[in-house]
Amino acid sequence: MAFFESQGFSLAYDEIAGDGRPVVLIHGFASNRAENWKRLGWYGAFERRGMRMAALDLRGHGESAKPHEPGAYARSALAADVVALLDRLGAERADLVGYSLGARVAVAAALLAPKRFPLLVLGGVGGRLFEPAPPGTPMAEAMEADDPESIPNSLLRSFRRFADEQKEDRLALAAMARQRDESLTRDIVGHLAMPVLVVAGSRDELAGDPGTLAAAIPGARSVTLPGCDHFSAIPHALFKAAVFDFLDGVLE
Repeated sequence: MAFFESQGFSLAYDEIAGDGRPVVLIHGFASNRAENWKRLGWYGAFERRGMRMAALDLRGHGESAKPHEPGAYARSALAADVVALLDRLGAERADLVGYSLGARVAVAAALLAPKRFPLLVLGGVGGRLFEPAPPGTPMAEAMEADDPESIPNSLLRSFRRFADEQKEDRLALAAMARQRDESLTRDIVGHLAMPVLVVAGSRDELAGDPGTLAAAIPGARSVTLPGCDHFSAIPHALFKAAVFDFLDGVLE
């Protein structure tokens, strides 16, 4: 574990030594680098392949700083943190793998500094990325609820339970959920000029069809993981196989 400073915040990350340009992993909402990537076998997979890898805790998560002001979580600020991590690693370029929230941050980072990210993997997202955010702040309210069993929406209740299991700072997560960024549109993602892979489970109602998102990105490819929902896709062997084939340039 190590730390670096970005825009006045201390951010935690892990690095695995290896060959080639690094791959940076960006976790999902209410998760962290240890849960999303290490426990679910991604660190070991990169080690076995001898590839250089880095995974960070986004601000508000894991061992990184946890401000309670929504403005601290602008997507552009999170994207700048990713670029700052490359500088910390001494890497001119890195491939990006993001899951769910991490995929949205990966898109923002790739648009912010396109020459620094040659390949992009967007996991746990699909056609629903283009849908407008629901009215109000239901995720923030779920994080602030005194009793998770009082949350009527089953998906929000699952996120809240997961945050509690991870011992995350719920007020920081609520602040992040209250930050409203510009919606990602087909026009915005259409500016991605690097090769992109979109991966989501066939039962992932939060993501929607990965092919719909891939169709909006020039030259992008998509993979649907059979039988997987939003939470079971991350450790799936087919997800890892698709990512490594894409990074190796052999994905059909």
